[in-house]
Parts: sequence; structure tokens; C-alpha cells
Amino acid sequence: MTARASDFASWRAQARRLVEAAVRPEDVQWDDGVQASLFGMGHVVVPEKPTPATSSQVAKVPAAFLEKAAVASFHGDPQKYAVLYRPLWKLIRVDGKVLEDPLDPDTERLRRMLRDVAEEEHDMHAFVRFRQRGDRWVAWYRPRHPVLPRVAPFFARRYPSMPWTLFTPEASAHWDGVEIHYGPGAGTDVAPPPDALDDLFVTSRIRAQLPEGAVMSRLARESVTRVSKLSRRHVSASPALLPERRDLDSLRTAACDCRACPIGERATQMVFGEGPPNAQLVIVGEQPGDEEDRAGRPFVGPAGRLLDELLASANLPRDQIYVTNAVKHFKWEPRGKRRLHSRPIASEMDACKGWLLAEIEAIQPRMILCLGATAAQSFAGSGFRVSRDRGKPTGTPWSEWWMASYHPSAMLRAANDAERRALESTLREDLVLTRQALDARCVPRTLQPT
Repeated sequence: MTARASDFASWRAQARRLVEAAVRPEDVQWDDGVQASLFGMGHVVVPEKPTPATSSQVAKVPAAFLEKAAVASFHGDPQKYAVLYRPLWKLIRVDGKVLEDPLDPDTERLRRMLRDVAEEEHDMHAFVRFRQRGDRWVAWYRPRHPVLPRVAPFFARRYPSMPWTLFTPEASAHWDGVEIHYGPGAGTDVAPPPDALDDLFVTSRIRAQLPEGAVMSRLARESVTRVSKLSRRHVSASPALLPERRDLDSLRTAACDCRACPIGERATQMVFGEGPPNAQLVIVGEQPGDEEDRAGRPFVGPAGRLLDELLASANLPRDQIYVTNAVKHFKWEPRGKRRLHSRPIASEMDACKGWLLAEIEAIQPRMILCLGATAAQSFAGSGFRVSRDRGKPTGTPWSEWWMASYHPSAMLRAANDAERRALESTLREDLVLTRQALDARCVPRTLQPT
């Protein structure tokens, strides 16, 4: 007997009829439609003289199994519908607790399928990168399993005001700002050309200490030796210190005790970010200065006051922006009675990365503007150069819009007035560009509880 299904809904309807007809798993051959449409419907051949089952036999299907089966139906195994039918048969006809049996081969295979689908979802969340093409943002990705319908809503929530298209070889998803439309797949010819930021963001995502950590570790082991060694050499110490609750208040309290690197031993206090917990724009600086270290607030020293002036000239109200630093403690060297800023090294930047990314995850901003090399490299890796790569907006795993520019302290350290004016003009341009992008993406959003 042959049964055909192309999605979970058609499998569920047909499997119910087969169970009612008392068709054993070994007596039915499931067909996924041989490259049938991802969103099509299948059919089933039912015996002419079915053996009826009792209503209780058919009705008692645990909701937990149906939830697992729905997820597993996105697995790429062509035999997945047969795999799903076997535990369903056992649940109804043999053993209602078979899903609790760790030694049952069908239960174990179902677990593996669920794990594969979950890992594929995480991979796409982490590594799909959209690039602008005309008035749309486009990405192409080859998943190991057909999980596009499960991940497309994630990107719609992540980039609600950005029209995008995500292509895979089998299917495509198109977001117009209101709903997702699905269509046929496409080859690599539709993929946007790579740019200079690709390797930087992939490397930084592998190194990021985010919820995808288990998947990232596996990908790092499979990646080229250079990236793998880089990942092992610079592992952030702070994620082990992150609190169970990841709202901003909990993070701020926990970060006060961070001693993941030597900077914290000499600083007066930790300087955490501040601003609206649902800010659409996050500005990330490099590290606190002397005045920030004493006040316990970011951007209150000379560079902060200059930034306030430039923000006002670009019509970017600071009280609507979340401001923070890539490094949370002031690193300094003594010069007589003065404390002079000293640039943090890579291991110190990595030690703070867990706190920075936890802030970003808590806020879920639509836009991130990094000021200075330390801030940009915390996201994009050590190969990022502000002088070369500034002013280039791009989509990232952390926000739909990301850009870097000069830190206002660069103006204060300028060798002469001409250099200072040039740097100030450049930063002002980038802030105006940020304002324009914010206006284009500014839609109401609900205040997220902290």
C-alpha cells in the first residue's frame, strides 16, 4: 500500500485514516511526493475493506507527540513520514508510553530528527546574512533540511520593517512588511555577491557567546584551522558569569562583580550601558574614560559631550538611544597624578564580549552604530578597519542595520585643526545617515518587559 504526503498536515490526516484502517507500519510505503511542492498536499490509498479501530484507540494521541511530529516533518530524510508513522502506531495500538522508552529505536530516531531540525534552525538564525539589492534585502542559503517555513517568521520578527527575500535551492520566502509569501527556490545565481564583511561576521558569530553556543562549537570544529584556532585562543570568560535572568537590570548587577580580565581590578567601578530598554538604536563606544569611571555612566566625559553635540545636530535625541561600551572597565596607565587611557588588548575585549552581546540580546535593537575600532572589532573581528570600512551599513545577526564610524575621541586627539574638522565632518555625516535609516525603520514597537 502506498501513502503520499508532502507536509505535516497531509501526513497527519492520512496517518489517522491508516490507523483507523489498522494498517501496520510494515504494510504501508510512504512517499514524500518526489520533490513535490514544499507546501503542496498529498493523498493516501486506503484499503477497500478497512478494519475499524475503536474511537479510544484513535483519539488518544498525546499532544506532545503531535508537536514533535510537526517539527520532525521539516527533516530532510525522505523516509521521515514512515519514521513518524511507526511511533504513532505504537502509541495507539501497542504502548501508550513508547515515547518515554529511551531504548525504543523509533523513539531514538525521532529524537535525532528533532535535534537535526533544531540545529538547522539555529544555523540559519546565525549565518543567514542579507545584503541590499535595490529596494530589497536578499540572502541565499543552502540548508541541510527544509526548515524555511520555520525560520522565515524569525526573520520577519527580527527585521519587521525591512523588505527581504530568502532563497534556498528548494523554496523561497518573501517578506513585504505585513506577511510572508513563499515561492519556488533558486540557484546560487540569485545570491548577492560577497563583500569584505562576510568573513568578519561569520568569524565573529562563531566566537560569539550566544544561545547558539552548542551549535557554534560544532561549526568552529568543522571550520578551517585558522578560524578554529582563533576561536579557541580568544574565548570570552564572561558568559560563565552571566546571570540566569538576562534583563538589563540583572545584567548590570551581575557585571559589577566581573573580574574576567585584569582591567576590573584597577578601575573604580564597572560602567554599564544606559538608555531605554526598548531602544531602536544602540550606540556602542570603546571603553569608559576617566570621568566615566568616576561617575559610573557612559559618554559623560569630553568625548561624550562632543558626541551629544553631534547627536543634536543630526536630530538624534540621546534620551531615545541606548549607549554602552564594548569594554566595561576603564583601562589606564599612570602619568604623574593623571590616569591616561590605554587601549584594551584582544583578550580583554573578548572578556567583555559576553556582557555586550547580552545587552544587545536584551534590547533587540533594529540598529547598532559602533564608534571606534574597539567597538567595531568586538562584533566584526580584528580585521575590521574603521578608516576603510566605516559608513557601510550592513545586516548582521545582531540587528537588521549595523554600521561603524569614528569615535568622538579621535577628534580630541587630532594632530591639528584640519584633521579634527575632517573627522568631525565624517562622524556627523554618519550620524545623519543613521538618522535617515532610523526614520525609514521607525515603526511603533511594544515596550519589552525587563
